Amino acid sequence: MAPALRRSGQSTPQKAQHLIVLVHGLWGNPAHLDYVAKSLRDRYGDEDLVVLACRRNLGSLTYDGIEVGAERVAREVEDALEELGRDGHKITRFSMVGYSLGGLVARYTIGLLYHKGLFNSISPINFTTFATPHLGVRTPLTGYQNHLWNVLGARTLSTSGRQVFMIDNFRNTDRPLLSVLADPDSIFVHALARFQHRSLYANIVNDRTTVFYTTGISRCDPYVDLGKINLHYLKGYEPVILDPDHPCDLIPEQELPTFYQRFRMHSQTCLRRAPIFLALVVLLPIATIAFLINSGIQTFRSRRRIQLHEADHRDEGFGLYKIPWMVQDMRIGLEDAFENVNAAQQQEYLPEGSEEIADAIVESPALSSAAFAKSTESLLSEKSESDQAPLAERSQSFPTLALTTAQFAMIKALDDVGFRKYPVYIHKSSHSHAAIIVRFPRAAFEEGKVVVKHWLDNFHI
Repeated sequence: MAPALRRSGQSTPQKAQHLIVLVHGLWGNPAHLDYVAKSLRDRYGDEDLVVLACRRNLGSLTYDGIEVGAERVAREVEDALEELGRDGHKITRFSMVGYSLGGLVARYTIGLLYHKGLFNSISPINFTTFATPHLGVRTPLTGYQNHLWNVLGARTLSTSGRQVFMIDNFRNTDRPLLSVLADPDSIFVHALARFQHRSLYANIVNDRTTVFYTTGISRCDPYVDLGKINLHYLKGYEPVILDPDHPCDLIPEQELPTFYQRFRMHSQTCLRRAPIFLALVVLLPIATIAFLINSGIQTFRSRRRIQLHEADHRDEGFGLYKIPWMVQDMRIGLEDAFENVNAAQQQEYLPEGSEEIADAIVESPALSSAAFAKSTESLLSEKSESDQAPLAERSQSFPTLALTTAQFAMIKALDDVGFRKYPVYIHKSSHSHAAIIVRFPRAAFEEGKVVVKHWLDNFHI
């Protein structure tokens, strides 16, 4: 199958030497990134850039897991480079964009390409994710609710579900794939570090699929109650993109609205949303049942595909990627059902002083989750000498989320590599996960165009 190279004419101009690869998310397809691709072509033109919108891991194929999806994408990239070479191109620069789950697939893909030596001849330039769950989609909880959502929810999306909820065992390492993906000694982190520019865009509200802490790679979520903070926007991109160096600060207690004022504002919001709530009461049970039935069917099919993939059934060359890790309408309805159940979960926090707990965990990665839970009190009394949290978080009194030991280690490892993090505030849409990349030409998604513009303004050609 020929790679889906995005061209404005019948053939790609010979001058283009920069390849950018776009990877869609769960249940997705290349059309979800049409606005991003069009914006790239409008800004730079085919003489400067070749856009590859990946299509070999679309739709229900995304159930098959991050590893399998990345192997498909890596093969697609290699095929595209071969085709471009036959057309007389000499690709010297490489960039990658991942949306939602596609960001995790992209991080795995670059590890494969790095291992095969691609970056010895091609310079990795830009790596960007939009609304990607870098820390998984596990809801930060400390109690029994883990078994209601984090465990049960993980089993509705086949292998991908187990991986993003971090209950998988990657290649018998006794570690989840996402933990390995962020291991400082892995090919994946080495590949990420090779990119000259790394950035991410994270919704602060209304992202029912991937909440801020995971898309923003953060120990805390300062945006749980917007009524208690002042937001600081990036000049020229108001009121959508926050200043990454100083996104917000707490409003002094004496300046907060009174209980009556807050109750009045809350009541007005509830009245505006009443029709939506009523519709959910009727439609959500039906959509949830349909989602669970479909998930069962897709999980069965996914397991069969993975078996064929692992066996290299048709000798398509996927076995080459088995390397050591060290060195549409109905679907939209099903997606909404999953998101609504996910959004119903409430975040919980570690006790006061938990920054010290998190630092101790990072310094002692061998500490198990059980030991972590039992030794909370003793860890609270120990003060870590180094503070690993970003400046925007250290300067505020925001509580630390009840993340796992693996997640705290992942945050440190990814922060050490370095991402430029841009919090995004989508006001006009309650589906900011789709709006952030203008997934559909919808008026409510207009603010996503500001996000894409900012990304393009900082894209290095």
